[in-house]
Amino acid sequence: MARQAGHTAASHGSPATALPQPPSRQPHPAGPAPRRDRVLTTKVGLQMPAGMAYDEWERAGHQLVGVLDSSCWWLGDWLKYGKDHYTDRYQRGIRAAGLSYQTLRNYAWVSRRFDLPRRRPALSFQHHAELASMPAGDQELWLDRAEQGRWTTKQLRGALRAARQGGQPARPAIEPSRRLEVPGSRVQWWHKAAEQLGVDFEQWVMTTLDSAAASALEELAGREGHKEAVSA
Repeated sequence: MARQAGHTAASHGSPATALPQPPSRQPHPAGPAPRRDRVLTTKVGLQMPAGMAYDEWERAGHQLVGVLDSSCWWLGDWLKYGKDHYTDRYQRGIRAAGLSYQTLRNYAWVSRRFDLPRRRPALSFQHHAELASMPAGDQELWLDRAEQGRWTTKQLRGALRAARQGGQPARPAIEPSRRLEVPGSRVQWWHKAAEQLGVDFEQWVMTTLDSAAASALEELAGREGHKEAVSA
């Protein structure tokens, strides 16, 4: 059972809480406020009110994504505090919470690389993770570019790759206008390979394709050079 604004709501056996709602612009009438249907979160899912308007459904999605992104910072800061204050006991706390230490360690590493005042609310945790290994000055430069250009994480990654290769990082790479259709079974196979290597899936695919393209072009150039030598 969950208590919401003075009312109880059924939660199918799991505690439920309401997603935060924007403040009402209408004055509250005297007496008890009427119940207002909301999206309720439970441990095993969402309870969506019947007849929800599209704008409300879309707003709920933004709120859920925000919670998901914020939770990475929260967990990173939580582990950081535990390591700093309970050196001999923090791993016991991780086990008690039922969390993955490897995942938490990654969150904590990014959290340590960006003090709270330096974190950009307009950018995701993953944006910061892409830049965590850089010096603070470079981090600020790329955070500014990503924020001003409203880059996605993928666009930021592409701009970083272009910079490392000597390209111009001022603008994100242009997205292809066509998509490659690949059977789902093959994509799952590729995902499995990337997971076993412990690398980002998109980065692994790009690196593999770039390597194959470079080999093919080198082979083609070698053939052309051989033909020219024979002709001479």
